[in-house]
Amino acid sequence: MANVSAVGKPAVLSDLLPGTRVRDAALVVGAALLTGVAAQISFLIPGTPVPVTLQTFAALFAGAALGFPRAFLGMALYLALGQLGLPWFAPEGGNATLGYVVGFIIAASAVGALASRGGDRTPLRTLATMALGTLLIYAAGVPWLMVATGMDFGTAIDKGVVPFLLADGLKILLAAGILPLAWKLTRR
Repeated sequence: MANVSAVGKPAVLSDLLPGTRVRDAALVVGAALLTGVAAQISFLIPGTPVPVTLQTFAALFAGAALGFPRAFLGMALYLALGQLGLPWFAPEGGNATLGYVVGFIIAASAVGALASRGGDRTPLRTLATMALGTLLIYAAGVPWLMVATGMDFGTAIDKGVVPFLLADGLKILLAAGILPLAWKLTRR
């Protein structure tokens, strides 16, 4: 599953690690574990059933670092094990937030595909890549929130997107600093 560009260079950061299948399996499990740990850093904002967590950062960062399909598999594993009862979803939120978790799979896959094409090499490209990933999480989470709670679209946006824009913006900025810097350091 290694991603290598047409000129033989690593396509994503994890391609710099030696190994093949064992490495890939460890990265997939590691992405799921990272997201599960990030979910435990969680708190509710008054007025919304959706908690603030570090899961979105973990999912998007895993996407950029692992590329597609490893990021897809990592987030799918996270969802599957959580659905089987492993207590690693955010403690708050319950069923109302499952759509956001599905969004992690979609977003990590898209971010991974973009990262393998250089979408994480410069701050500006990373901003765009991570913003798209965040929008994909919202696009999956908001409809699920509407179904799970009976909210109308406007209310779901008001409760499931607006309160998180600042925090998600900060996560995007953090990624835009870390990922291009990591690439720069690997070239030394």
